[in-house]
Amino acid sequence: MRELVERTAGTGRSVTVNLAESPLGWLRARGLVDARQFEAGERLRGDYETAALGPRVTMRWAARVDGGGGSGLDPTTAQIAAKRRFDAALAAAGKGLADVAWWVICAGEGLPAAEKALGWPARAGRLVLTLALDRLADHYRLP
Repeated sequence: MRELVERTAGTGRSVTVNLAESPLGWLRARGLVDARQFEAGERLRGDYETAALGPRVTMRWAARVDGGGGSGLDPTTAQIAAKRRFDAALAAAGKGLADVAWWVICAGEGLPAAEKALGWPARAGRLVLTLALDRLADHYRLP
């Protein structure tokens, strides 16, 4: 079952998002993480993607002629700012908790794959991930 949600960006445009596309969205759709934890994870993922920290599959295209974005920052400055926010958020999560947060939120791995990569026993990841998401939510000062 696909769970679609319409989101509006700061530019006034809206996009339909399938919440089940990411492991974090999958957990949220099943009530295994709450809205605050989900929002914290989405903020971390947003900074990860803006900082362009993930691997590239295709070439990187030049900036849009019309200026694009709307944040007021040029692409390089926006990347640097996002990288700083990302690093600060992972530092706030703490050692051990940041690992599972990166695997699930940024790398897009499911909990079983993250547990295996980290050498953890089965079903240990969800508890640790929720602790990491709580720390991230505190870092982002989410209500």
